[in-house]
Amino acid sequence: MCTLAGCSSTTTGQASPAGRTSQPVPDDTPADQVPGPGVPKVANPLDVSRFRQNPCDALASGQVSDLLGGNVRAEPDPHGPGGPACGWFSQAQVVIVFPTVDKLGLTSIYRAKGGVYPFFLPLDPVAGYPVVAYGTDDPRARFGECTVALGTSDRETVDVSITQSPAHKGERDPCEAARSVAETVLGNLRGGR
Repeated sequence: MCTLAGCSSTTTGQASPAGRTSQPVPDDTPADQVPGPGVPKVANPLDVSRFRQNPCDALASGQVSDLLGGNVRAEPDPHGPGGPACGWFSQAQVVIVFPTVDKLGLTSIYRAKGGVYPFFLPLDPVAGYPVVAYGTDDPRARFGECTVALGTSDRETVDVSITQSPAHKGERDPCEAARSVAETVLGNLRGGR
């Protein structure tokens, strides 16, 4: 299927896991109030601890092949600066981070919109779980990239970053592609993978 990659040869290169590495400047609400004003509440919190311990388990090998094709290099980063992470690299890439920079979940991202994160785009929820695309700029058209945060509880998210292969860049909105990967991770979380 190879929805993100060209499914032929691999490219080399290092990409650091995306995600939050510093806490954004808070607004006038109490620092620990979640969800903050305007932030969607997560009605059915999920426990992500098992994937936080083994972040590369967030996607099964068949799911990675469907996304990226063959010749995929997995790189676990259990002690990443933003939290435990795993990246899968071929002509395209997927990086999943379980942020540990704060315990504010989506509130942290909503507080930073227009400031630290000038690119801020709420997306359709996945099975009732809120999703927002965010970043320091909008890299969709130029780079075929997007980072989304899926609220798994009021205090936690799973962040998914994707970079489309040159062959597939522009075929699909990268944020929708990242949302689809988040949907797969959510299914694995809920299914007890």
